[in-house]
Amino acid sequence: MDDGFTGCSFSRAVTSIEPRVEVVSPSRARFNVRAFDLHTTLSSGQTFRWRLTSCGWTGVVAGRPVILLRVENGFEAQTTVPVADWSWLSRYLRLDDDFEAVVRSFPDDEPMRAALAACNGLRLIRQPAWECLVSFICSSTKQIVQIEQCIELLSQRFGSPLVPFSGEEPVWDFPTPEQLMMAGEASLRACKLGFRAPYVLAAARSVQDGRLNLSELESMTTSEARTALTALPGVGPKIADCVLLFAYGRQDAFPLDVWMLRGLAALYFPRRRPSPKRLRDFADTHFGPWAGYAQQYLFHYARRHRPDLRTRKAKAS
Repeated sequence: MDDGFTGCSFSRAVTSIEPRVEVVSPSRARFNVRAFDLHTTLSSGQTFRWRLTSCGWTGVVAGRPVILLRVENGFEAQTTVPVADWSWLSRYLRLDDDFEAVVRSFPDDEPMRAALAACNGLRLIRQPAWECLVSFICSSTKQIVQIEQCIELLSQRFGSPLVPFSGEEPVWDFPTPEQLMMAGEASLRACKLGFRAPYVLAAARSVQDGRLNLSELESMTTSEARTALTALPGVGPKIADCVLLFAYGRQDAFPLDVWMLRGLAALYFPRRRPSPKRLRDFADTHFGPWAGYAQQYLFHYARRHRPDLRTRKAKAS
């Protein structure tokens, strides 16, 4: 299905405009913003609750069912209840980012140029920290469609019901730490979590009893926040960096898993087999102040447009 963004053009010389919100009705608003591709952004593996339907992209943001639909010079948002202030959606979609500055900060090299050309209008979004943490704990050794299934099942079985769109299927909020803790490990496993179930349960207990305060991570350095997250069972540096990037916007967080190691090696070291440490050092120094943004472009580009990279292996040590 088409989200209405077919034919969008994009280049390094993007002209930014200040996002402007026009209230169409009490539950509908138009966001005038350029270079924002809903399809590329919402299917790029950073969030897992959005679905493309005949109505547009449907998801849940800040406890509200939302439909996003591309319109000329931006997109339109609709909710199921009246909204007086749309800042919650602007924050989620990171419309306060200076996107022109982001693009200009990227290294001017062949792989980055190819990623920019292939991933027109890809944006990072700002997810709720708890949902983001659970999502990426569930992501271990799973494909995106499988992660989406896990998150949807968790929401259906343990989340609080929300007001659905007229004539549409029921919808639920993402479950709280308390709701998942009360569910128990067996019920979590039944949501296709497998070996990840005790890790999600442990995270829920840590957040619920205050051992991990997700709000306090905001004031920590990235290194301190990464240490706090990796203290959780089942959370390694890659999962922690995903949470730091996609929930907290830490641009010095550059998630590296086997897939990204393979992609970086093929794109930047085609005639060599650099070690993971060499690739980590390269990622930490090459991509500038918006490195996390650059990572998402490279990740989506490699995953969607360079299937040949799947066969390349990085050096083991």
